[in-house]
Amino acid sequence: MVMDVRQTVIMAILVLFLGKYLTRKVAFLQEYNIPEPVSGGLIASILFAILYGAFDIELQFSLAVRDNLLIVFFTIIGLSSRITTLLKGGKPLIILLVIAVIYLFLQNFTGLTVAQFTQQLPEVGLIGGSISLSGGHGTAIAWAPLFVDKYNISNAMEIGIACATFGLILGGVIGGPIAKYLISHYKLEPSKEPELTVGTLHQSKLQPKKKPTAPQSIVAPIDYHHMLNSILIISISIGLGLGLNVIISNLGLHLPEFVTCLFAGIIVINLGPLIMPNLTWPERSRSLALISDLSLGLFLAMSLMSLQLWTLGGLGGPILIMLAAQVVIVTGFVIFVVFPLMGKDYDAAVMSAGYAGLALGATPTAIANMTAVTETFGASAKAFVVVPLVGAFFIDIANALIIQFLLDVFT
Repeated sequence: MVMDVRQTVIMAILVLFLGKYLTRKVAFLQEYNIPEPVSGGLIASILFAILYGAFDIELQFSLAVRDNLLIVFFTIIGLSSRITTLLKGGKPLIILLVIAVIYLFLQNFTGLTVAQFTQQLPEVGLIGGSISLSGGHGTAIAWAPLFVDKYNISNAMEIGIACATFGLILGGVIGGPIAKYLISHYKLEPSKEPELTVGTLHQSKLQPKKKPTAPQSIVAPIDYHHMLNSILIISISIGLGLGLNVIISNLGLHLPEFVTCLFAGIIVINLGPLIMPNLTWPERSRSLALISDLSLGLFLAMSLMSLQLWTLGGLGGPILIMLAAQVVIVTGFVIFVVFPLMGKDYDAAVMSAGYAGLALGATPTAIANMTAVTETFGASAKAFVVVPLVGAFFIDIANALIIQFLLDVFT
């Protein structure tokens, strides 16, 4: 059963409503800041798997709109980033990048160790390492043909997608509890800096159990003028970002479109007010916050509800053992390495939640984790600049180099 764009959007909204309902009713989800799209999307994918198993009905969604929503969301992150904030994030950005590169090796060594323990080929360990986890579905799909053609692993695609799928789910589940533990254990509170548009409360949000202590600085109302103005600036920034992507591609460097759109948003929000000071700019506006929430929520809902869980059933115990080991390793690494090195403060706790999602899932999972945490405890401007830049740009480049290096060494 093929669902068009309209039907896909309707289903995604229903999934978000399901996630919101579950969060209100299930104390665990609320207590540990599990993102609503993750809980709702996981239940939906399980229901669709049951539908497929019982009646042989497979739902296929039109996901082109999903990728556009991701571009919109990262553009808004850029539009929420002043140069002054970026400069403050300079040192933490370098530290987290070094940490992330080190963890790519650790993640692959974990996969290689489990593969040896379960009598699997070393290549399977690499597929269950940074290729599918830190890399996500896109990297797993991109590397699968190499493992099929050169290393004769015929089910490389299935293994990669399985690990990336469960990693996406697990990354969205463990980030909130890790942050809650760190914030509670160390009695951390957010700084008094102005809040960002993303990851903050606004009028459309349900009130959390604990209100943020940071002052609320998003004051522009959600009305016709401000919403139209936000859409205009977002559209202009996306156009600039897509143009930058073409130029960079022609120079031989290939980046995801949402990365260049994030950079375009940074350029627009920092240079625009200097060039056109009389224009109303949407930085920290409620309209921009609402659009960012809708974009991220619908993107994650579509990603999770479209998971074909029935394709994962025959992959057996070794993959589950590998995933369990990866979860244990990343949890310990985040608590005992990432959090202390990032400063052991509130920003570090939020970035820890984001990094857990990044290491097991993808950048949107990291953002969802941080959003769920900051909506409960308060904003973290630094986290919403540092983590996306590391996850959306630097990690992909470092991961590709490390994967090739390990393939040369161990195969």
